[in-house]
Amino acid sequence: MNPETTLMLVGANDETVQKAKQLGLTVLLLQHPSKLSDEQERLADHTRVLDYTDWAEVRPVAEELRTSPGFGAALSITEAGLENAGRINDLFGLGGTGFEVAQRIRDKWAMRLHLAELDPAAVAAAPLLKREDLDVFAGRHGFPFIVKPTDGTASLGVFRVGAPEDADRVWAEVERLRGTRTDRISTLFVLQDFLMEEYVDGPEFSVESFSFAGRHVVVAITEKFVGPRHFAELGHAVPARLDPAAVQQVGERVRGFLDLVGIRDGVCHTEVRIGARGPAIIESHNRIAGDAITDLVQGAYGIDLVTYALGWPFGLVPELPGSPEAHAGASTRFLVGDAGRVESVSGVEEARSLPDVLAVRLSVGPGDAVRDLKDNWDRLGLVAVTGPDATSAIRRGAELIRDTVEVRIARTDGGSARARVAGSEALTQLTGDAA
Repeated sequence: MNPETTLMLVGANDETVQKAKQLGLTVLLLQHPSKLSDEQERLADHTRVLDYTDWAEVRPVAEELRTSPGFGAALSITEAGLENAGRINDLFGLGGTGFEVAQRIRDKWAMRLHLAELDPAAVAAAPLLKREDLDVFAGRHGFPFIVKPTDGTASLGVFRVGAPEDADRVWAEVERLRGTRTDRISTLFVLQDFLMEEYVDGPEFSVESFSFAGRHVVVAITEKFVGPRHFAELGHAVPARLDPAAVQQVGERVRGFLDLVGIRDGVCHTEVRIGARGPAIIESHNRIAGDAITDLVQGAYGIDLVTYALGWPFGLVPELPGSPEAHAGASTRFLVGDAGRVESVSGVEEARSLPDVLAVRLSVGPGDAVRDLKDNWDRLGLVAVTGPDATSAIRRGAELIRDTVEVRIARTDGGSARARVAGSEALTQLTGDAA
């Protein structure tokens, strides 16, 4: 093995390992036992199974593998591996994003504290330690405001406190969630600490960026659809249907934010709302986006952000000169259903065979429970498609769920129904188009 072309991956899925190998890299994989697959073991050149979120387990293995066979970069593009990939970079002076920056972005309270010292336009925030803190925050910043975990994902544990009478209910929910797992499948995170933030009223977007030695390129702005009663993400579309002035404002805001938090290299996924004071940073991650957004970016712009993330530390991908032009639109639409149990699934392979389909992924199968939609984990699956433009792709995704991909649910009230496309209500509010 040549250490100069050897990558230590801290957590990865099959696709990530596969793309690293396609770049010609030697792959040393640190993998959690709940995430290991036969495909990863087949593809990786060396695999160690351990809790890669635990530095006490990771450090001795990293030191051993640094000595032999050696590696030239450590990287993670999965949330749970970001901080320890940063620690490895720091320990061996490898460059790339270190622990301090990774932790500053992943811990939402740490990010708010950092920005409060540097950014006059930063969203106000405070830690939530006791019930009375809700009243104090409301007195300073008014209603509504947001309560959320400091290091949660997928909209779990996010609450809107709209009025004084909401406070007791939200506090009870916070107390119930403390110490529980954020990931109902892999249990890699535990919810502990919560914070309060000003509510930014306005449409939500995410910015997919790549940084080249401190030069931040906005690759795509993704339009996001969220419901009025919860924070589950109900759909995505690229390119976002924004006027050029708004595109410029969002790009400038995110580039400035990346400078402030200390990002120099690699991929980032930053969530933004456009409120009365202009674009506001909601949160950010120094990893690729979920929900097939990387597929949308590739479908609309021809840029594979996974390959960029893996190849940039080794100089295997060209530096992007600026934001690319979209040659198509693309959209992710999600399946949701009423509470019950899955009876049957059909149409998945037929959908995957269609030329405008980028991905079809279901998270349920026959016999699995279906919950009423509260957060991202309650969604049943997704379709990702391309079209001539974003609006066409949004409609096409809905058609695919309506006509081809069928998840049949036995409801708790005794009825039977087909899973439906999420987000029609949100889309109607945004565009007047009941897609």
